[in-house]
Amino acid sequence: MTIQSTAFRFGMAAMAACAFAATLPAAAQSASSRGDQATETRSAAGKSDQAGKPSKGDQRMMRDIAQANLAEIETGKLAQEKASKDEVKQFGKTMVDDHTKALSELQEIASKKGVELPTEPDAKHKATATALKALSGETFDKQYMSMAGLSDHKKTHEMLQKVQRNAADADLKAYAAKTLPVVHGHLTTAQGITGKK
Repeated sequence: MTIQSTAFRFGMAAMAACAFAATLPAAAQSASSRGDQATETRSAAGKSDQAGKPSKGDQRMMRDIAQANLAEIETGKLAQEKASKDEVKQFGKTMVDDHTKALSELQEIASKKGVELPTEPDAKHKATATALKALSGETFDKQYMSMAGLSDHKKTHEMLQKVQRNAADADLKAYAAKTLPVVHGHLTTAQGITGKK
């Protein structure tokens, strides 16, 4: 083998190495770009899932919570008008304030997720309100605290615990976790006023 042919071969090998090296950054950039696109796609899918409509079960839970809030607001207003004891009037005011705030927060979540919530109490709670309207004095106080204070808050407390355990929607779970201590406080106050558990 001549010196010239050896030099030629080394020259060709060096050029091939240079060409290969030049393609590395472009290949790496292309792979990086593909990785970024995959990340963006996954991220977009996550956002879509988050912003998408909740499951039918979660939607039903949202409507049930809305009904509970609407019922407490309506009967709380009655208590402010009709209760004979100041502590029952004050309890009614707290119900209107706290459940109006809770309903507003739930409506904000539902609106973002395209879920339609009820705007008035269901037939059962309307019947309760109608029955309370016919009462006055201590009779009203006892019935209101028994139905809206104890019974309804026990049910709402259990419902929020169930939502916190079972809801798939992260915002709904967080809402239940935030609202549960408020409802627990209402229940404790009602138990104190009525002397019942």
